[in-house]
Amino acid sequence: MIVNARMYSVTPAATAAWQELLSWVMVRAGVDWQFVTHNPPLLLSDLWSREDLGLVQMCGLPFSRREPRATAIVAPVPSLAQYGGESVYMSYLAVRATAPFTRIEDTFGKHAGYTLKDSQSGYFAFRHFLLSQHGRDDQYPQITGGLMNARGIVQALVAGRIDIGPLDSYVFDLIRAGDPEFAAQVKIIASTDPTPMPAIVGKPGLDIATLTRLREAFFAAVDEPALRPCLATLLIARFIVPEPASYGMQDSRAKQVELAPAWP
Repeated sequence: MIVNARMYSVTPAATAAWQELLSWVMVRAGVDWQFVTHNPPLLLSDLWSREDLGLVQMCGLPFSRREPRATAIVAPVPSLAQYGGESVYMSYLAVRATAPFTRIEDTFGKHAGYTLKDSQSGYFAFRHFLLSQHGRDDQYPQITGGLMNARGIVQALVAGRIDIGPLDSYVFDLIRAGDPEFAAQVKIIASTDPTPMPAIVGKPGLDIATLTRLREAFFAAVDEPALRPCLATLLIARFIVPEPASYGMQDSRAKQVELAPAWP
């Protein structure tokens, strides 16, 4: 069984904090699973298709579409005020910090970017926002994809390769907390509607005894004094047991996007 927190290991401090937290959870739950690296350019979709998932962060869209479905263990509740104490996240729509844009309409006719076409936060959320708020998503004559992740979006913005791009809000909050100089190179001019926070998942059919121990360990972690600095680094207030059906929201929104003409 494997353990991986690549999705939200976006700064050295976050990487160390996730390792500390997940190691503590495993000891508490009585499992001894293996941390694996799966760094870019390796695709997260290949990680999520594995049958030996133990503790792995997984985006809600592929979770909703995976067959057989992975087991949702817990999902974090971010501590920052904009999440309202709920286990949700959104996509920030970002531009260069020095750009004259103050609202998304200012970027129409410019150059947009996205991460990967299977990404909820880096692709589908942006297009769904345009379709739902403006009735169409063909406002950008130039579009560049394949930017991999939030850091790739920021780097493309700073380099002037694109003028606007989507950022997983929780990812960017972690970057702002752990790498503020990098984050300060861009500014947020809009935000999509929230959707359920990605869960930490295990393999399909994870046995109930192990599942129960893992959940109890995550809940206990919040009250463990030794983990308070770790959870503060990760901007986590608590954990919940997510309702698997709630991730159908991402699937239904993605299907709306897939009916529209494809982006390059």
